[in-house]
Order: sequence, then C-alpha cells, then structure tokens
Amino acid sequence: MSTALEQALDWSDAATIGYPALFGGVLIGSITPVLPTGAIVSAAAAVAMTTSELSMPAVLVLAVLAASIGDVVTYSIGRIGSGVALRWLTKTQPSERLEAGREQFRRRGWQIIIVGRLIPAGRIPVLLAAAALSYPWQRLVPVTLAAAGVWAIAYSFLGIVSGGIFETPLPAILLAVALVFLVTALTNLVSRHRNRLAASTGNAGSSA
Repeated sequence: MSTALEQALDWSDAATIGYPALFGGVLIGSITPVLPTGAIVSAAAAVAMTTSELSMPAVLVLAVLAASIGDVVTYSIGRIGSGVALRWLTKTQPSERLEAGREQFRRRGWQIIIVGRLIPAGRIPVLLAAAALSYPWQRLVPVTLAAAGVWAIAYSFLGIVSGGIFETPLPAILLAVALVFLVTALTNLVSRHRNRLAASTGNAGSSA
C-alpha cells in the first residue's frame, strides 16, 4: 500500500503531471477561454510521440472527455441563464435571423456544433445560441462527444507531425504549439476575408 502511494505521489513521473494537466487545462479552457486548449492537446500528443511517459490513446480519451464536459458545462450555463442569452441574441440579431437560426439548429444542429468546436472562437457563441434556442439535451451530449473527438484528433495530429520530426519532447512541443497558432491565425484570416466578402456583397445588393 505504501509503495503504491509513493508511486502515486511521485511527481518526478511526467505522466503524473501530464495527464492531470492535460485534462484540467482542456476542461478549464473549454469553459472559459483563458487557456489554449488546442495547444495543450498538441503538446501532449508531441510528448506521447517522443517519450513513453504519455500514451497517445490516453491523451485522446482525456482530451475528448475534458472538452465534452467543458462544452456541456458551457451549454448548461447558457440554459440556466437562457433569458440573458436569448436577450443577447435578440439584441445582436434581427428576429427573422433568430428564427432562421432556430430552424437551422433543428435541421442540422449537429453540424453547426461540430464546426463551431473546430473554428477558433466559434465554440462558445454556438453553444450559447444552442442553449438560447433550447437545443435538446439528448442531441447535444452525443454531438459534443463527436465534436470533441474530431477536434482532439485534429489537434493531436499537429503534435504527431511535430513528434515525427523531432526525437526529443521540447522542440516537438514548441513546433506543435507553433503549428496550432499558425492554423488559428490562418483560420481567422480566412474567416475575416469571408466576412468582408459577405459584407461587400450585402452592401452591393442593398445599393442596387
């Protein structure tokens, strides 16, 4: 018993620190956007690729669980304060667009939630919109699991790539984090470009 306790408290083992840091970091970052969850998963995958301290399947499972729990908590906060969320949506969106949003969630809510999980800064607005529009729990839970699975695999892939280039964890982690921020920056640029095109098209249509 004492030996098992000593092993459990042996913080020199990277797995003892790595798994809780992975789970806690992704969980906290999925509830409040204060931690770069994608970078955390990619870094853990890079460590799993370059050392035997972390297991890649365990990294994926913990990332999916933490991200799913975080999304459910975020949705729950929106449901508890659904009146506030609905007022926010009503204030920022015309009533016809809000009704169109309800219809979109009814028809393809699972697609919207998965895409929102993958797009930087898209997850929380999508989950709050789903909460305000009363997206049903029995659909939300499996969809968040699927979305978290796709998301975890995507960001783990960046860690796998960096781990395949380097044989030691530190440069692999640094490259993985750099790839995450590069992908995020490119995604934001594409999103802004599409928004500008949509705005210019809308202005051209209204002036015609």
